[in-house]
Amino acid sequence: MTSLFHHRTTCRLCGSSQVEIFVPLNPIPLTSPNIGMTDELRSRGDTEVMVPVDVWVCHDCGHIQLLDVIDSAIQYNNFLYTTSISLGLAEHFGALAREVIERAGLKAGDLVVEVGSNDGTLLRFFKDAGMVVLGIDPARETARRATEAGIETIGDFFTGALGRQLRETRGAAKVIISNNTFANLDDCDDVTQGIVALLAADGLFVFETSYGADVIEKGLLDTIYHEHLSYFTVRPLERFFRRHGMEMFDVERIWTKGGSIRGFVQHKEAGRPILPGVAELIAHETALGLDRRPIYQAFSDRIEVARAKLEDQIAEAAKTGRPLAAYGASVGSVTLIHQFDLSRRLAFIADDKPLGEALAGPTYRIPIVASPALYDQNPALVVILAWRYAEPIMAKHRAFTEKGGVFAMPLPL
Repeated sequence: MTSLFHHRTTCRLCGSSQVEIFVPLNPIPLTSPNIGMTDELRSRGDTEVMVPVDVWVCHDCGHIQLLDVIDSAIQYNNFLYTTSISLGLAEHFGALAREVIERAGLKAGDLVVEVGSNDGTLLRFFKDAGMVVLGIDPARETARRATEAGIETIGDFFTGALGRQLRETRGAAKVIISNNTFANLDDCDDVTQGIVALLAADGLFVFETSYGADVIEKGLLDTIYHEHLSYFTVRPLERFFRRHGMEMFDVERIWTKGGSIRGFVQHKEAGRPILPGVAELIAHETALGLDRRPIYQAFSDRIEVARAKLEDQIAEAAKTGRPLAAYGASVGSVTLIHQFDLSRRLAFIADDKPLGEALAGPTYRIPIVASPALYDQNPALVVILAWRYAEPIMAKHRAFTEKGGVFAMPLPL
């Protein structure tokens, strides 16, 4: 029987043991809306297991990370989330594909590999442009469905060994992409060795990931959960890739997840010039003081202010005698529910595309229902956990507020 989770004691980018908690947070359940429940998980009672989600910072390289790691097979083999349910993401991927095709000078027949390809939404843009595509994703059922839909997908984890095997059997990849996957890895070294082995001499490794500077500066609390083991910034990443014989030669800030970066990496010998964006973001991170405690203390202080404000709103709503509800049942919602002490107080969670029937943890089970429940159950207050979509949510349910219902938003901090 596998261990449910473990605590590592070293930085996953540089291996230093000089790591320290800079943002202490309440633990959250091992299970999440993205984890498909199996008979084994149910029999082991894993909805009762709470796992720390404290944010650690490495004093040697500055990497921001979680050090409590859920077993990857539990986390991803029955992963439920698919790219197609996220509003605007397909359009974003189309624009990314066009940029990568131009930057890499891709032509028909070139091999494009995506690590963490999910349902193949991104790879389809490359396939339609004439490239040969291969997805790799450990969510076995999602991988099977993607293959049936015409995007060949290996249902497994990408490793150094798999990268070397694919180089021998498929040839070199002109482009390897990792979209919101690189931050989910505990063993970044092994995966990077696989990328080094598989990537053509003049190839591009392109990744998108939540930007650690934005997470801390903007208070993006709902991006902190066990899938996201790393909150990357450019300075430690640039050093990490150099150690593997690679070079981050460009980086862009993008809008996804409230603030992300898109990095472009090559073999050192590839010869593309290092563009100003790399040094500019390193300077930005230095100016913010991401290697020092004050900015993290300010983040923690903003959480406390948001808690107090929401408590006041809940107390006012309680005077009506009507229930308390929330809107948005994503994995990030689980973090917010536990940081704002909502787990035993919510009558239900409304969601437009629910992945399950309930959010469950020790001592609670919150039903997830379709949004018409706002009118059927008439809560006095609805906490919008899916705060990035607050505007369309409130526009869609104007009738709810017109009848006296109130929406509350704990984020952004």
